Amino acid sequence: MAERSFAKEVEKLRLGDGAEFSGEGILAITKALLQCGVGYVGGYQGAPISHLMDVLADAQDILGELGVHFEASASEATATAMLAASVHYPIRGACTYKSTVGTNVASDALANLASGGVTGGALIIVGEDYGEGSSIMQERSHAFAMKSQVWLLDPRPNLPSIVKTVEDGFELSEISNTPVMLQVRIKSCHVHGKFVAKDNKRPAMTVADALDSPRRDLGRIVLPPASFNHEKEKIEKRWPAAVGFIRERKINEIFGSSTGKIGLVLQGGMYNGVIRALQRLGLADIYGDTEVPLYVLNAVYPLIDVEFLEFCEGKDSVLLIEEGQPNYIEQAFGALLYKNGGTTRLLGKGYLPVAGEYTGDVMLAGIGDFLRDHAPSMLPDPVRAPNRPSEETDIGPELAKVVPGRPPGFCTGCPERPIFAATKLVEEELGSHHIASDIGCHLFSIMPPFELGATTMGYGLGPASASAFNSPDAKRRSISFVGDGGFWHNGLTSSIGNAVFNQNDGVIVIVDNYYSAATGGQDILSSRATNKSKSTKHPITEAVKGMGVKWVRHLDRTYDVTKMQATLKEALTTEESGPKVIVASSECMLNRQRREKPIAAKAIKGGERVVTPRFGVDEDICTGDHACMRLSGCPSLSVKTLDDPLRDDPVAAIDHTCVGCGNCGEVADAAVLCPSFYRADRVHNPSGAEKFSARTSKRLIAWLQRRRESRQLVFSEAAA
Repeated sequence: MAERSFAKEVEKLRLGDGAEFSGEGILAITKALLQCGVGYVGGYQGAPISHLMDVLADAQDILGELGVHFEASASEATATAMLAASVHYPIRGACTYKSTVGTNVASDALANLASGGVTGGALIIVGEDYGEGSSIMQERSHAFAMKSQVWLLDPRPNLPSIVKTVEDGFELSEISNTPVMLQVRIKSCHVHGKFVAKDNKRPAMTVADALDSPRRDLGRIVLPPASFNHEKEKIEKRWPAAVGFIRERKINEIFGSSTGKIGLVLQGGMYNGVIRALQRLGLADIYGDTEVPLYVLNAVYPLIDVEFLEFCEGKDSVLLIEEGQPNYIEQAFGALLYKNGGTTRLLGKGYLPVAGEYTGDVMLAGIGDFLRDHAPSMLPDPVRAPNRPSEETDIGPELAKVVPGRPPGFCTGCPERPIFAATKLVEEELGSHHIASDIGCHLFSIMPPFELGATTMGYGLGPASASAFNSPDAKRRSISFVGDGGFWHNGLTSSIGNAVFNQNDGVIVIVDNYYSAATGGQDILSSRATNKSKSTKHPITEAVKGMGVKWVRHLDRTYDVTKMQATLKEALTTEESGPKVIVASSECMLNRQRREKPIAAKAIKGGERVVTPRFGVDEDICTGDHACMRLSGCPSLSVKTLDDPLRDDPVAAIDHTCVGCGNCGEVADAAVLCPSFYRADRVHNPSGAEKFSARTSKRLIAWLQRRRESRQLVFSEAAA
């Protein structure tokens, strides 16, 4: 299961030569791979290319018809290592994953792949997750391209450019015997558009063909003496071949006037933002036509020195638009101008922020200031500064006063919420502990209301990051968390195996929600679902025991807060040494709703009896201390003010988004809070007996209410 299905959209992948293909960027990338005759594809899900993995998974039948092998890889390193099939064989291969966390994981395989080089085209599609909407550390993929000497393409965010770049990327890889990275930002992955399709190509050599005719070239293997020659080969052969191909194929583009005293140099991925800023400044039309000279770098590594120097000829100043830091391109071009005695002034960081996402307003401000300082005559009104809102119109500070902060948190009904409620209750009894967090949904525990967790070091590395606290003099154990996705990605060896080998005495909680939930709900080894193309239903407990853990506890219903609390307390206080592992399992509520809602809707429509639980709060019992919220934080658990003049404090209330998980009541029971929560079952298509019972109950309750009201003392206005 995944966040969404592309079963219908993937049929467009069958379109042939001359047909118009329309859709999302990730679909266009997949179509381009098939048109290029790719032989195999692998990858690991993660924003912003999770849906690319979902598209490939839904298109397996089409891939199979063409003889294309697809794998959902165990990690980014696994996906990159797959490209070894292109080292000796003329097979085009591709892999995809989120960057920069993905390139961090893949760097070992990437470095070895780049050292030996490739025979068949090898394309690495990295989802550049940089900016305000990112959930990871802010770094760039550019450094990995430079470090490993692989070429980095950054296409303009439109479908024809993306498709062309995939085609160019394979050819560039083959001509220069070097892997190529294709960088796609969120805008590129999810932009919609059209392009003219070509026929899909069956790979000239499939991986099955390669197995029938094994090849071996000692010069491609990364061992001395070959490894010493690889660096020389990169500089003397591969680099010149890449530069020549990029220049001859005109991968980089020039737009606007061929003359002028100023110009803009930009990464391809920044093109749409730059054009929009020029439109707002009155210097470009709705089609993107502009008189401002633009040098668009669809290949950002290697840079083409001759092209840049030619663009700078006759210009007084050039603004380089490079998102993020360090400013690798600006440094390279600045040094190039200096060495060649160039008189053009290169500007970049200063007019534009040193770091951070280049949003529309950032582009508008930076480009506008540059033009006012260096080419004011180009602006329709050089005196006016349309990109600098006046203090009277800047409503940002005013909005901040009325819009409350909204930290990220668990979804309604998330089965991970009760785990951390139990952890808070245990800490209330035993005192605070050092808690190591991990990447995944469970990382939301660091935010209110739980505020648990001190560090996060990487996917599957939560327990590993607590290993330093394994002191024989310690009187208290550390607690660490790892999700099921992180467990299979890296945690089994780096965290669990490490803890067993070093006889760590900490407590490890493995949060098992049946999926790689944070990346969109893709299946993993321990998923309970039946997957027609993957092997699932492998228990985490068995894997943990296989690594040598002796103390293992499994809770198959995390909503039982009392049991979770007792198990965690046992782990923290037992005399048994060695790692204590708790596997806490319950299905991700989002995926459960996606699975169950269509079934329930179909049953209701078909006249079947369906019961849906709902929870509520008895206003007469609720004291309004809101302790339940501080131990839950469920979005559906809110407050409301009563009409009762004798009760000023708002009481707890459950809104219509409740999914009936029961966590609020379980928490109230485990923490010995007020018994104000109740459960009500809504019956769809009830039986005759249930209808009669409901009518009778309704009449009885109405009679009791009228009787009660008749005994109340009422003061009328006339009497007053």
